[in-house]
Amino acid sequence: MNTTPASAALYQFTVEPLAGGSQPLADYTGKVLLIVNTASKCGFTPQFEGLEALYQRFKARGLIVLGFPCNQFGAQEPGSADEIASFCQINYGVSFPMFAKIDVNGENAHPLYQYLKQSARGVLGSEAIKWNFTKFLVNREGAVIERYAPTTTPESISSAIEQLL
Repeated sequence: MNTTPASAALYQFTVEPLAGGSQPLADYTGKVLLIVNTASKCGFTPQFEGLEALYQRFKARGLIVLGFPCNQFGAQEPGSADEIASFCQINYGVSFPMFAKIDVNGENAHPLYQYLKQSARGVLGSEAIKWNFTKFLVNREGAVIERYAPTTTPESISSAIEQLL
């Protein structure tokens, strides 16, 4: 019988950093997380700038932005791990953690995203991620608080983040 509180379930997952290796999400226990599926060739790609600004503004208070490249929407993330890292750093100065390319939908969806989608459904109760730059806000206890559409800018959720810090 699983006695893990639902809010702690997020910390059971391990993800792969863009540079390789493994990163247990348990390492982020006690932090506010903004988890985002990203792409380098998307109309929403300029949101990297806003995500980095949020990270810089709030990281000292406990915010961590986690970026997960995904190539499932219009093949807008075709690059290798090195290409993705270079693009994000050169064009947007991304310093928040970026992870290996994953699937967020379908039978190969990463278990983290399966969990996130079940925890915070989208429009009309849909679980599916509709596009790149869907954002999940997680509180310090690991509970998914809100799911934001790709059209929601990072700047517009700064007050929600601040309330959790």
